[in-house]
Amino acid sequence: MGDPDVLEMVQEEERISNREAEYIFGMNEQSLSSRETSFLISEEPAFKKDEQSKDSIFFRDGIRQIDFVLSYVDDLKKEADPKAERRKEFEQNLRKTGLELEIEDKRNSEDGKTYFVKIHAPWEVLVTYAEVLGIKMPIKESDIPLPENIPFSCMLEPLKLPKNVKHPHPEYFTAQFTRHRQELFLIEDKSSFFPSSSRNRIVYYILSRCPFGVEDGKKKFGIERLLTSNTYSSAYPLHDGQYWKPSEPPNPVNERYTLCQNWARFSYFYKEQPLDLIRDYYGEKIGMYFVFLGFYTEMLSFAAVVGLACFIYGLLSMDNNSSSTEICDPKIGGQIIMCPLCDLVCDYWRLNTTCLASKISHLFDNESTVFFAIFMGIWVTLFLEFWKQRQARMEYEWDLVDFEEEQQQLQLRPEFEAMCKHRKINAVTKEMEPYMPLYSRLPWYFLSGATVTLWMALVIACMVAVIVYRLSVFATFASFMESEASFKHVKSFLTPQITTSLSGSCLNFIVILILNFFYEKISAWITKMEIPRTYQEYESSLTLKMFLFQFVNFYSSCFYVAFFKGKFVGYPGKYTYLFNVWRSEECDPGGCLIELTTQLTIIMTGKQIFGNIKEAIYPMVLNWWRRRKARTNSEKLYSRWEQDHDLETFGSLGLFYEYLETVIQFGFVTLFVASFPLAPLLALLNNIIEIRVDAWKLTTQYRRPVAAKAHSIGVWQDILYGMAVLSVATNAFIVAFTSDIIPRLVYYYAYSKDATAPMKGYVNDSLSTFLIADFPNHTAPWEKRDFTTCRYRDYRYPPDHDQKYFHNMQYWHVLAAKMTFIIVMEHVVFLVKFLLAWMIPDVPKDVLERIKREKLMTIKILHDFELNKLKENLRANSSELAKEVLIQENKTQLAKSTV
Repeated sequence: MGDPDVLEMVQEEERISNREAEYIFGMNEQSLSSRETSFLISEEPAFKKDEQSKDSIFFRDGIRQIDFVLSYVDDLKKEADPKAERRKEFEQNLRKTGLELEIEDKRNSEDGKTYFVKIHAPWEVLVTYAEVLGIKMPIKESDIPLPENIPFSCMLEPLKLPKNVKHPHPEYFTAQFTRHRQELFLIEDKSSFFPSSSRNRIVYYILSRCPFGVEDGKKKFGIERLLTSNTYSSAYPLHDGQYWKPSEPPNPVNERYTLCQNWARFSYFYKEQPLDLIRDYYGEKIGMYFVFLGFYTEMLSFAAVVGLACFIYGLLSMDNNSSSTEICDPKIGGQIIMCPLCDLVCDYWRLNTTCLASKISHLFDNESTVFFAIFMGIWVTLFLEFWKQRQARMEYEWDLVDFEEEQQQLQLRPEFEAMCKHRKINAVTKEMEPYMPLYSRLPWYFLSGATVTLWMALVIACMVAVIVYRLSVFATFASFMESEASFKHVKSFLTPQITTSLSGSCLNFIVILILNFFYEKISAWITKMEIPRTYQEYESSLTLKMFLFQFVNFYSSCFYVAFFKGKFVGYPGKYTYLFNVWRSEECDPGGCLIELTTQLTIIMTGKQIFGNIKEAIYPMVLNWWRRRKARTNSEKLYSRWEQDHDLETFGSLGLFYEYLETVIQFGFVTLFVASFPLAPLLALLNNIIEIRVDAWKLTTQYRRPVAAKAHSIGVWQDILYGMAVLSVATNAFIVAFTSDIIPRLVYYYAYSKDATAPMKGYVNDSLSTFLIADFPNHTAPWEKRDFTTCRYRDYRYPPDHDQKYFHNMQYWHVLAAKMTFIIVMEHVVFLVKFLLAWMIPDVPKDVLERIKREKLMTIKILHDFELNKLKENLRANSSELAKEVLIQENKTQLAKSTV
């Protein structure tokens, strides 16, 4: 048989039966000599580049398709280079597994330095590993009719793609491929039976488990380890061809060009996505991400329409708002003297200076706020329930119904196996496998937890630093704008509060980006040091770290403004101080909601714009630089594998960051949406661009990722459910404590004295009175004034009352109303959520019926196939038996006649 190391690799890592292993290596030994001969021919540098098409995806013979490419640069300075030895053994072992290799000499490369190893998987390798990986292949064209068109579907015709793009292949009944039943499958052409995504997945499966030697008494294997040690500089499957033109014979259909024309164009922003084509080209894992992003964008359109309607309502009712009318009235707001907003340097001010701010606040703080908060609580439930249905439909259409988990995700990581010194019997497979005791990992778990905690504490510290900045700068802005005559024209709309809020929000956003950049590097390193057992464990660990940090990083400032700012201020003469130095921030007389809106808008919009620019510009600049270093600026001048080599790598965590970005945006849309009804609209516009940016960069700027399977969005779905539950509580608290709607309702029903104009006098009622003489010397303004009292936002007894400056009864009425609202809203929304979740099935009825029909038909087809095979065998055996009987009878007759 073949190399013992290779045989051990197959037995232990792939869990293939002994008979299958013998088949693979027996087949390889028979054909090894011919492949070694072809390899020797391949290494000869006599090949002329000009004789082959620059866009060819075949070996030099024009027949064998290139399924994977490895590249490396020889180190001429080292005579006995261990990397060369590793490469030699690795490539030799690849040939033993059945793969065919062809090497391009560095003299044929554009830079004159890089070697390229082209890999082809022949039919025998494909059928063997398709069975190992459980790949489903077509056995019969489906007879299940397509779902009927929904009413008014003709109106959606402009949004649809051509049928040959949307459904590039007919629907089939499928079964897991087995090489012993090849006649069962619809094999018209062996070279095109397995799609290119399946071919590169199979080759990568072999590459990731192929050994390359023994170092320090440990067996080393896997392409990832070779890439880490720079033995190879890159490993990637090829794109179908150039993205700007269709392929020419003999190359197969250029799906990359089709995707670029129908998906990666910004002019097609209103079109649906060619999901089946994305799945065929990039695999189910990337396909599922775009299904989720597209569905999320569709559902956002409903929330955006309702949010826009609420904003328009606020816009139309702005002039009729009694609160802002009273504030802007010179006879009411102009006569109300407000207490200073900072100690010593801040002066008294008149309420009507916040006229514009009160009008803008009404845009987001009005009667529709409560309705929209409840609506979004129901919307998020509908979104998640309908997503489960959409996911179930995709599972059926993409043959993922019986898919348990991606085998590759559950495979042991090479890094884990290399670090393991112990082995134990697997309780399920009853086979020996690497094992690392808990005490070996415990120190790294402690370090990991401490690092995450430290960085989250650093985020809080930075947020406190921004608060200190706002407190210290507010006084500067106030005194400067008061003293400068040139600012008198802009003081009506650029108040010290707004200026401080805007500058503080921008500074906070910059700090968020800086912290995020450094934490990404540290979290990836810490996760590697934990030595996770499988790829799935690695992703789950990294997801937890990154999400926890980004949750605190992006939302902490919004939580501060929503739930802490202005809540623990105290009152004039007895203010609370941060670190006994800076006086706590106060909200605007109209509440803190407008500041929360400002904070949310800057962070959300800034993150989306920065993210899209980074995703589009970063890979484009890197690719330009690589081509410049390769002494060419045009893809037309060098080979297909060199073109792809100069592209940016998508990486195994490329999709992780895409999901993380979407989930953080989901948090902005749901957690604080009561303060900003336009958040769904901004998210919708961003996602429309995001889909095309992601499509464009994947199709044109990145190497083709290795195809992988996934039947869901994984752990992100649990995170979305958690955020959906949390959003109900946050929006209820925002309406109750940040918005001014509850105090207005209490005044309307309990304290209003004018039946014809119930809200008349609300502004005056919401302000308490303070005697200027009660100011301590270290807080009172320097200049003396001729008035004796000033007003501040709170519900407290006046200075002439027995309980002066204590909370009055109206304060407790308002607080009780706020708590009642929170309890009622949460219970109503949660009740509706649970009812909707119970009423909406996880799997649609028609999908269940289709699944049952396909299972029945697949069993019937397999039964008929085995039955026919058995009949043929019996018929062949009976004919052989009849011949034997006839021969014996003839012999008997001959013997008798002789006698």
